[in-house]
Amino acid sequence: MSRLAGKVAIITGAARGMGAVTAKLFVEQGASVVIADIIDDAGETLAASLGDRAHYVHADISKESDWQNLIHKAESLGPLNVLVNNAAILHVAAIADSDAADYMRVININQLGTYLGIRAAIEPMKKAGGGSIINISSIDGLQAKNGLSAYVSSKWAVRGLSKSAAIELGPYNIRVNTVHPGGIFTAMHGAEGKTEPSVEDNAFYVNHALPRVGLPLEVANMSLFLASDESSYSTGAEFLVDGGWQAGMRLSMLPSS
Repeated sequence: MSRLAGKVAIITGAARGMGAVTAKLFVEQGASVVIADIIDDAGETLAASLGDRAHYVHADISKESDWQNLIHKAESLGPLNVLVNNAAILHVAAIADSDAADYMRVININQLGTYLGIRAAIEPMKKAGGGSIINISSIDGLQAKNGLSAYVSSKWAVRGLSKSAAIELGPYNIRVNTVHPGGIFTAMHGAEGKTEPSVEDNAFYVNHALPRVGLPLEVANMSLFLASDESSYSTGAEFLVDGGWQAGMRLSMLPSS
């Protein structure tokens, strides 16, 4: 069964990592997919490998003009049904050791880019009779860490923005939800050049409910559910793919089954 048969989707940050895995899954499930990124070689190679229903478009998501190019390409394939705002960057530094330029570089991609994507999708999705906007936040959109002030700020903002958008766009049958991955085995996690997690990659998660790092496909499967009609009554909500991180830690000094 093709869960996205006939749907058209835009996925940002889709040249590699979670975005690439999501693009592959969506194509396998029947969608036509616009792969948006600034990593042209990887994006073009991925699109070519996925066949005629995958199309790469160079896009800086912090620029309104690039969003218009994405919408134009998507609508050339059919009515726009799905937007996955996945693109994000990370800056690791203490607040005292960073500056406004560092902070705004993250905000412009992670937060402003998501806002511009939502806004660009409104009219096309209205014309399509509805749609699903999936904003990839993070476990850090529900909690915080030292050294990640800009990233945490942006991911909390994405969560709040998504709720406002869900309220505004619900009357048009446009659903807006956030996905909150925990630690996922991507380049951001140090997965570059590796095919599967090592014991060392999993070690940080030993006291989590599920004591291992997550896989990109596990996040992509959540996005697939939200992109499909199976989630037709879900909007303004958070969907965690975090191995139980938000539930709490298993403590060795207390009894456990």
